[in-house]
Amino acid sequence: MASARFHSVLAVIVASFLWGTTGTVAHFSPDISPLAIGAFAMGGGGVLLCILARKELDKNLPLMRKMPIVLIGGGLCVALYPLAFYTAMRWSGVAIGTVVSIASAPLFSAILERLFCKKNVSARWCVSFVIGASGVVLLSMGKSADGYLPIDVSLQRLGIMLGLVAGLTYAAYSLLVKHMINKGVSSTSSMAGIFGIAATLLLPSLFFTGENLFRTPENTLVVLYMAFVPMFLGYLLFGFGLKSVEVSSATLITLIEPLVATLLAVWIVGEVFTFKGWLGMLLVCVCIVIQSVNFRTAVRSEY
Repeated sequence: MASARFHSVLAVIVASFLWGTTGTVAHFSPDISPLAIGAFAMGGGGVLLCILARKELDKNLPLMRKMPIVLIGGGLCVALYPLAFYTAMRWSGVAIGTVVSIASAPLFSAILERLFCKKNVSARWCVSFVIGASGVVLLSMGKSADGYLPIDVSLQRLGIMLGLVAGLTYAAYSLLVKHMINKGVSSTSSMAGIFGIAATLLLPSLFFTGENLFRTPENTLVVLYMAFVPMFLGYLLFGFGLKSVEVSSATLITLIEPLVATLLAVWIVGEVFTFKGWLGMLLVCVCIVIQSVNFRTAVRSEY
């Protein structure tokens, strides 16, 4: 049990590292619409997950048919997430959009678990959430390079609202995947089923937004990396992690994503961060350490 829990936490951490690379990778193809990148990455990742899990999907199909609302609801949430997330960054600015989306997900996860699973939120989780969310905010404020800020204030507010939608949909589909796993569906089949539905909704949008996806070798490498590595492999690992990790804790651990994104932006893209940004990184690390101690305590209590 201890080994399973350790590997589950490790899987979520690795998935967060992979997701943290997406912003830097997308930087090398500025002529691709962010909506197209999101649709191809999530949709392509969903197709790959379905191909990988085709045998398990056949085996788990009877169970999955008993929960059509969960399956369809999860697919809709996965489809909405990239559209809301990338549009939030476009309308409210990259920093604000990312902060609202990522920092709100653990809070929404805890609320949903409380409402639908009747699970209490521990004081340790609350402390780690405040520290982690504060770190993400400081990360966004500590960027010295000029960023895009919309002139239209109402559009900026809509962007913030979409960031909240992104955080909510991320938390919701994570909880729905966890529910399917708890009902006996394998983690691979759960992810494949939900992402497969999302793929059928997202991929057709590329007819309107994806004209530059394969225009150059760089663009081709970028979109293929996004689909195969952070989306396919990342969500495969995330689904595995949800077998032994609660959704509220898993989404809290993924606060490591903006930390990785920031470090890559400094090392590869050449962005500069102030003291606030580096302080934010430290707080995110503290948040992760608190969660690690939480898991270690939980493991010890099982013996």
